[in-house]
Amino acid sequence: MASRRGARQSGFTLVEVLVALAIISIALMSALRVAGQGTTNVGELRSRLLAGWVAQNLLAEHRARRDWLPLGIQRGGAREGGLDFAWREEVIATPNPAFRRIDVKVFASAEETHSLAHLAGFIVNAPDQAK
Repeated sequence: MASRRGARQSGFTLVEVLVALAIISIALMSALRVAGQGTTNVGELRSRLLAGWVAQNLLAEHRARRDWLPLGIQRGGAREGGLDFAWREEVIATPNPAFRRIDVKVFASAEETHSLAHLAGFIVNAPDQAK
């Protein structure tokens, strides 16, 4: 009978396999975390995009109606893409009395703590529309 003591078997030991599995599991958990953060970022970007549309819509409505807004701050709400937004627009006088600046800020909630979009524009008081 041949002795197997002298013959060396090739392969990995149990410790080597366990270390390799630990390294792979750490790498996979890191990949999962990155994928989860990407999903969160997509939601934030969607909210910012829709908030930008709300701000653009407000300014476009004023221009289309040829509104001559009073100076001051106005607040309101809008729904875009299934999400509710709160907006605040501030009408500011300019050196030229025929123009007024409108700063529109859009927020995710009525607390107005974190602005998702900010848009500045101007409206014109045309001579034929002077009141």
